[in-house]
Amino acid sequence: QVQLVESGGGVVQAGGSLRLSCAASGGTFSSYAMAWFRQAPGKTREFVADIYGSGGATYYLDSVKGRFTISRDNRKSTVYLQMNSLKPEDTGVYYCAAGLRRSAYDNWGQGTQVTISS
Repeated sequence: QVQLVESGGGVVQAGGSLRLSCAASGGTFSSYAMAWFRQAPGKTREFVADIYGSGGATYYLDSVKGRFTISRDNRKSTVYLQMNSLKPEDTGVYYCAAGLRRSAYDNWGQGTQVTISS
């Protein structure tokens, strides 16, 4: 099991930027694929982006492509989500997740709130 702690959420105006961080502990970080999910009020949790353990391959939700960038620093056991050109529809609780396979995210952080004002 790996423990995950997100940070970096906040309130920002539309068009602004935020950088989320997720610090991991308790496991071999480079062995895990890492992902960001989000949940908007009244909606189900959705996939946002993920990255392989090696940091090579990345995948994104279509609506965030070109605006969000996921990256990781295996030396710091941290994954990041750089979010630019933010829109009100990006509002939600953002969760960090880890899994030994991309289809099996079974370690979750507590979430960090992101609010985009119009």
